[in-house]
Amino acid sequence: MAKNMQPIAKRCRALGISPAVMGYSKKTSNRNPGGSMRRKKSEYSMQLTEKQKVKFIYGIMEKQFRAYYEKAEKKEGKTGAVLLTLIEHRLDNVVFRLGLAATRREARQLVNHSHFTVNGKKVNIPSYLVKVGDVIEVKEKSRSTARFKAIAEGENASVATPKWLSRNENLLGGKVIAEPQRDDIDFPVEEHLIVELYSK
Repeated sequence: MAKNMQPIAKRCRALGISPAVMGYSKKTSNRNPGGSMRRKKSEYSMQLTEKQKVKFIYGIMEKQFRAYYEKAEKKEGKTGAVLLTLIEHRLDNVVFRLGLAATRREARQLVNHSHFTVNGKKVNIPSYLVKVGDVIEVKEKSRSTARFKAIAEGENASVATPKWLSRNENLLGGKVIAEPQRDDIDFPVEEHLIVELYSK
C-alpha cells in the first residue's frame, strides 16, 4: 500500500495550511520564511495546490482521489462540495473526527491494525466509506491498550465532534447520525479549483 511520508510541517508550509489541521498543533517550520511570496502563482499552480492540499490532509494518493472525483461527478449537487463530503465518509477520517486518534495519519494506522469495528464487524480498510446509521467502536480487545485507555480517560475530550457524528464516550466510539455537509469541512479549501483542474 502506498504511503505519503512527506514531512508534515514542511509540506503544510508549502501548501499554505496550518499543521493544526493535520492534528499537529505544536509543529512549525521556520525554513525559507519568505518562500511562498517569491512569485505570483499561475492559475494551474493554484488549482494543483488545492488538489494537493486535500490529498495531503486526508492522506489519499492520486489514483484513489481521481476515483472519488469521478464518483462525485455522477452525484447530484456541486461536484467540489460532493467530493469533499464524500471523502469525509472515510473510516480513518471518522476515527480522527471522533477523537479516537490524534491525527488522520494515526487513524489510518489504527484502522490498518484492526482496532475498530463498524456495526460490530472488524474493518481494517482506512478508505471504507461509512453510512448514516453506522456505529464505529474500538474493538473489545483493543480497549485495554494504553493508547485507548488514555482516550477513555479524556485525553482527546476537547476535540470538537462535527454535528454529523455522535460520540459515545463510554464505548470508545460513535455513530454516524447524518450526512456531512460542506460547512463541516474543518479547513479552508477552494474546491472549485479542483473541479476546474480535472475538467481540463
